[in-house]
Amino acid sequence: MSFIERRLLALFQNRYGPNRVGWQGSLQILADMIKIMFKEDWIPPFSHKFLFVLSPIIIFISILSFTATIPITSKFYIINLNIGLLFFFMIVGISIYSLLLAGWSSNNKYSLIGTIRATAQTLSYEMFLGLSTMGVIARAGSLNFIDIVLSQKNLWNFIPQFFSFISFFIASLAICHRHPFDQPETEQELADGYHIEYSGMKFGLFFISEYIYIIILSSLMTILFMGGWQGPFLFPIVWFILKTCFFIFLFILIRASLPRPRFDKVMLVSWIIFLPLNLINLLITAFFILIFNS
Repeated sequence: MSFIERRLLALFQNRYGPNRVGWQGSLQILADMIKIMFKEDWIPPFSHKFLFVLSPIIIFISILSFTATIPITSKFYIINLNIGLLFFFMIVGISIYSLLLAGWSSNNKYSLIGTIRATAQTLSYEMFLGLSTMGVIARAGSLNFIDIVLSQKNLWNFIPQFFSFISFFIASLAICHRHPFDQPETEQELADGYHIEYSGMKFGLFFISEYIYIIILSSLMTILFMGGWQGPFLFPIVWFILKTCFFIFLFILIRASLPRPRFDKVMLVSWIIFLPLNLINLLITAFFILIFNS
């Protein structure tokens, strides 16, 4: 994903991107891996060492554990949880501790400001991420991912839950701290935000976790709003991968094209626009479900 993103960003911005190591730069990710593995694994002497080391482990393990619950097809999954969606929100909640501890344990003012931003932004947008799925849950009558996909057999949730879909997508950008919502990590303002003191594989765990987050949220948008693996002609697994790749492409495209807003504006939009929008959408969905079921 890292290599694909760099090549796509180069294409969007009219430059070359990585093209030296291997055919068309295909071994660039291997070179990056060797570099990051052999970097000095430095722990600042002024930091809280135990929490400093623990923070990247928390975010990596918590996010990676959720991938086991994603059903790629109706029969291709590791574990089928009846509370699949609830489990996801629990994982997002746990990952906040990693950001909080990383910035605080670094004992650095820039990282502390980045942590305050990251915590406020993630908590705010996680709330709207949850609210935007309420209409989907109401239509499916279940928190189980397979039940949610099967409930879209005749009509994908993308159409009746369009505002929820937009809200979920924007909240996903904010939770991943992806541009234009990367204020917790802005190089121009905070040098590097909450992980400024991290190097080597500790930084690598934060870096990899961001990409796992993108894949997970793209998969969730496919499951919740785009009918999951359902589609004509092609195999179910092919449909799932194509839809997920489309959302990953959107993540990269938005990073390449949109400017970064001020942080107070990001927080203002979340409470002024997304809160009433999602509540109204939930009321309308509940109204129509009552009418059709009566």
